[in-house]
Amino acid sequence: MTEVEEQVNNTYIIRPNFQHKFRPAIVKETIHSVLTEFLADKTYSADDTTDWTKTISDTIKQKLKDLGYDRYKFLVQVVIGEQRGEGVKMACRCFWDSDTDNFAQDVFINDSLFCVAAAFGVFYY
Repeated sequence: MTEVEEQVNNTYIIRPNFQHKFRPAIVKETIHSVLTEFLADKTYSADDTTDWTKTISDTIKQKLKDLGYDRYKFLVQVVIGEQRGEGVKMACRCFWDSDTDNFAQDVFINDSLFCVAAAFGVFYY
């Protein structure tokens, strides 16, 4: 035996700590700030929306990672459409653990476009 014996304990974490739990209100504020910052001066352009959705979703995902949610996988969905005064409905169905997993969404609307962004946080067991 060596002088210093290293003891390794099992770390089976099946629930996040209370302070590390996905918080929809904080995530919604993050999404809102990204959408407002990026889309405030934009007008709808069908050619540009593909790049915009990728940029917005990557920015949201990076900011969520910076919030320090340990062991969460983030999925971000962004939809941009032309504002014509018509109604739009969006739906999503997920199979997850309601104790640990959650989502947040926000909507940005100006005179020429609308944007719906949803972020899903799924805890790794």
